[in-house]
Amino acid sequence: MNLAPAHTLAGRTALVTGSSRGIGAAIALALAEAGAAVAIHSAGPDDQATTVAGRAAAFGAKTTILTGDLALDTTPRALFDATVAALGPIDILVLNASVQIPKPWTDITRADCDLQIAVNYRASLALLQLAVPPMAARRWGRVLTLGSVQERVPNPEMLVYSSLKTAQTALILSLAKQYAPHGVTFNNLAPGVIETDRYHDRVKTPDHAARVLSWIPAGHIGQPADCAGAALLFCSDAGRYLTGQSLFIDGGMSL
Repeated sequence: MNLAPAHTLAGRTALVTGSSRGIGAAIALALAEAGAAVAIHSAGPDDQATTVAGRAAAFGAKTTILTGDLALDTTPRALFDATVAALGPIDILVLNASVQIPKPWTDITRADCDLQIAVNYRASLALLQLAVPPMAARRWGRVLTLGSVQERVPNPEMLVYSSLKTAQTALILSLAKQYAPHGVTFNNLAPGVIETDRYHDRVKTPDHAARVLSWIPAGHIGQPADCAGAALLFCSDAGRYLTGQSLFIDGGMSL
């Protein structure tokens, strides 16, 4: 693609959590195509991570593949250190990885709750604590969180997940105001129904698929690439005057 100078990311380094597939992979590839060096992350060994890294390298991007379970307290530091060692200081942090445990809210267990809190909120906070102060010291940084349409239209079977996505966005709002004078922006993408492995794991029957489709005014399911352009805007100089914003990429589902 031919990018305007403000959209190029040559010389920048990005860590994208959960980027071996789905939305994370699409965002990592968009950043790589724009010139960024990209750390591709998966929770465990994943052949898809190698595929994504290969596609990123085809754009001329320097890459590294990282594995680590974000439910473990040691993983954020390990990912941060490995990215810096392989690619240099992190300029762009995309917090995409998350866990969903759908079930009726009355059946949620302590373990269900703890796992989602650990991955969807506590690991994000730990990575922010590591990555943001150096960004501020260099007077340039981009943080992008992946929220959900459920921030506005909660799914009754994902009470913890939707609550944590809302909490994550509150976190971003607080940091956006604190770090705006230091050249670091914080924004949130809130996808609706996107055709990923997670979608196929949950939508098993034609009737269920038709019901999901009925929620979307645009009349079709989104693709991971539908999130990539907005991510590039938020992560480049083209978005330097955007901070503390949430953009719903949902075909109108949140309306």
